[in-house]
Amino acid sequence: MVPVYIGLAVFIVLVFAGFGIMSAVQNSKRNAQQSFVTATPTPGAGPSSKPIQLKDGAAVGKRVFPTPDPGHGFIGDTVLGGRSLPVDNIPCETSEAAVLHVHSHLSIFNHGVQEQLPPYLGMASLSASQGCLYWLHTHDGSGIIHIEAGSIVSPNGGNYTLGNFFDIWGQPLNRTQVGPFKGAVTAFVNGSPYSGDLTSIPLRAHQQIVLEVGTPVVPPPNYIFPFGD
Repeated sequence: MVPVYIGLAVFIVLVFAGFGIMSAVQNSKRNAQQSFVTATPTPGAGPSSKPIQLKDGAAVGKRVFPTPDPGHGFIGDTVLGGRSLPVDNIPCETSEAAVLHVHSHLSIFNHGVQEQLPPYLGMASLSASQGCLYWLHTHDGSGIIHIEAGSIVSPNGGNYTLGNFFDIWGQPLNRTQVGPFKGAVTAFVNGSPYSGDLTSIPLRAHQQIVLEVGTPVVPPPNYIFPFGD
């Protein structure tokens, strides 16, 4: 009978182990799905240990770009930008799209100094009395990129990329240049080093993108988005 009891005990252990593995797999899938839907980043080893609170309307970094005058058409893009014409099949519309509305954050460092992302990028004038805004745009100098689109491909940010945003802005983006800043570019996404194509970085909900041109390469900041963003 001893072999029978031993066999029965082994069978019970295997059954419980099987249930444990199935539960772990299901939890993993559930967590992955929840992460995909909310797109809330988990800071890696690189970000500053103390999170920095972002505030709507508050600028982050040194101002190096001229600030557009809202009284003259909200033109925040360069002459190579969209200027109200479609860019990468992204339109400039007279009202904010409501199908998708999420926010990403972009930090740009030039030789260790954080540069302010200009306000009103992706906003243009159609006439003296009417303007339009692209589905990708900024409201202020906080570095927050608004993705307010009329279509969705994936539930946490569509298929819009950092390359789309720079195309609308009219500035270059590659491994040797970010806007007017030239040098070797080090990139971080949600605190982790990113070695891929910079233009392919997705703009998703609460995505934190850091582009550092030249040296020194400072630890990427870890921001907290404003309440409700």
